[in-house]
Amino acid sequence: MTRIIVVSSGKGGVGKTTLVSNLAAALAKLGKSVIVMDSNLTASNLGIHLGIHLYPNTLQDVLEGKAYIKEAMYFHKAGFTVIPADISLRKMTDIKSHEYLGIFDKIMSGTDFIIIDSPAGLGKDTISAIRAADEIIAVTNPELPAVTDALKLTVIAKKYGTHNLGVVVNRVKNESHEIPVSHIESMMNVPLLGKVPEDRAVRKSISMKEPVILFSPKSPASQHFMAIASKLIGEDYRPKISIRYRIFPWTR
Repeated sequence: MTRIIVVSSGKGGVGKTTLVSNLAAALAKLGKSVIVMDSNLTASNLGIHLGIHLYPNTLQDVLEGKAYIKEAMYFHKAGFTVIPADISLRKMTDIKSHEYLGIFDKIMSGTDFIIIDSPAGLGKDTISAIRAADEIIAVTNPELPAVTDALKLTVIAKKYGTHNLGVVVNRVKNESHEIPVSHIESMMNVPLLGKVPEDRAVRKSISMKEPVILFSPKSPASQHFMAIASKLIGEDYRPKISIRYRIFPWTR
């Protein structure tokens, strides 16, 4: 049975798209069939992260009836399939939840996971993605504005019957001003799926247009992404942080 998961954040800049691309890569590494879809039709970034932002057919072309869904699906070397959105302003459009369902019907066969990279914020495009999905993962940083907006996502998900898998706390620096992860879990009243440390390897991997799991599999962020993916399929994975990162944590 295909699991349809939307990854969302109430606030932009928390690393939602980074989580999507690396979650897909990690699940593929664990032997799962994965399709990721960029549903951010006004500020799409998934294709840029993965180096497929200039491909001829996109989700907008499918919605406009100019291409079949199979023509807008591209296989990434990390082992998963991508449905990108167009990065140009000329193809801005809205997408309704029933349109998602029509697409899912055509791509679910033989697929273990469909992961939707939703727009940031709490607008109607985000709500459409949440309504169409079966499950949601909320992404936040350990800062009050991001946590407050992520908390609103849990309310929206509950309203539309989308099961909340939990929260991922991303870009953790362990600085004194950050909200402790245990407090975030308590505030949101959902399970903690994982916390991902701030890691310069992530920024480098984005510039190289590939998931950090592929670019630097032993980096701290990669190890924690693997742990999150393993938790989704009921497997135990303990992040293996190398001695170099333990002795010289600033090299992250």
